[in-house]
Amino acid sequence: MYTATTWDVIVIGGGPAGMMAAGRAAERGARVLLLEKNLGLGKKLLITGGGRCNVTNDEPELRTLLVHYRHARDYLFSPFSQFDNHATRAWFAARGMETKVENNYRVFPTSDSATSVLATLKDYLEQHHVTTILEATVALIEQRAAVICGVTLTDGRHLTAHTYIIATGGTSRPDTGSTGDGFRWLQTLGHTITTPDPSLVPITLTDTWTASLSGLTLEDVNLTVWQARARQRTLAGKLLFTHFGVSGPTILNLSKGVGELLTYGPVVITIDCFPTMDHGTVDTLLTSLLTTHSNKQLDNALAHLLPHAFLTAILSELAIPPTTKCHSCTRDNRRRLMHYLKAVPLHVSGRLGTDHAIVTSGGVPLSEIQPKTMRSRLIDNLYLIGDMLDIDRPSGGYSLQLCWTTGYVAGSHVPIQST
Repeated sequence: MYTATTWDVIVIGGGPAGMMAAGRAAERGARVLLLEKNLGLGKKLLITGGGRCNVTNDEPELRTLLVHYRHARDYLFSPFSQFDNHATRAWFAARGMETKVENNYRVFPTSDSATSVLATLKDYLEQHHVTTILEATVALIEQRAAVICGVTLTDGRHLTAHTYIIATGGTSRPDTGSTGDGFRWLQTLGHTITTPDPSLVPITLTDTWTASLSGLTLEDVNLTVWQARARQRTLAGKLLFTHFGVSGPTILNLSKGVGELLTYGPVVITIDCFPTMDHGTVDTLLTSLLTTHSNKQLDNALAHLLPHAFLTAILSELAIPPTTKCHSCTRDNRRRLMHYLKAVPLHVSGRLGTDHAIVTSGGVPLSEIQPKTMRSRLIDNLYLIGDMLDIDRPSGGYSLQLCWTTGYVAGSHVPIQST
């Protein structure tokens, strides 16, 4: 039987932010109850980074790191000064989970498995005696004046604490439990909610030739977004072809802007396969390759430069037979290929919805949350963390770092009644 004095803190949501907050509060001596509606903790965490888990971003300078959080960069200076990306790596290392840095400062566990991250967090909760209830769906949060006085689960159990932390996430990947419950509760409690919108989400195409390339990745390309023949934005990185279009970190980081542009008209994304070379240099490269492999088929010779399946599809789009011998490739076809490889067009039809979104923008405006503590400015005993906050950010470890930081800060500042 749970009583009003049993818990110092109830944390609702067993994702990365919730687990960090619960463990940190318990580490300080609080009696903590963690509620998770899924069968297990960290369901979404296990699928991040393709199952490898992009733990954080190792950008050396804090202010440079915070620029990636756009309108929230000044707001986040205080919480990140308490627990930043370097503190995150040190925190995991101190608990036996080493990390490594890859391209663009992306940090992954050396095991290349998200299960290592989840196991570390679970050990943290167990070490500090956090009580966890799984399959615990909150039906009602009760408020009296400017405080929360209890939560009721769908099975009828009534739970109370001195302080509450909501970490139920946004609306991305609802199959993992992120169905927007927290936003509905917070609106009832008087908070404003900026309507969530898919922020990091794959892009769909009208092109049919890309479907045969599903699963293929192009490394180190430039992607440029165009509308009405005007360049909108260019990003460098990887491109992943899918059965519905394109994805990968670079596409995800372009997706929000693409979605906004689509409201005004058609959008085209071009792939520059050789971003470090100008057109003349690429033409010279192709000429040399065709001469060196003059008796080979065109597709086989060009496979020295780019994936064979991609080149076959490109040649098909240009109506150049892949079986053409290199010595028979005309100057006109070579130059057509050169121009095409510098700007392969992808015609955007739309974006996938929240079911496939990695992150959704929207949530509680930052003006309603104290940055030093993550405490609500409206409800005295309520703290909001992770994806509950209206903070837009790119792919690359920034989302999980937001969870670690806000969870740690909230757990560090909740009052402890039982000590």
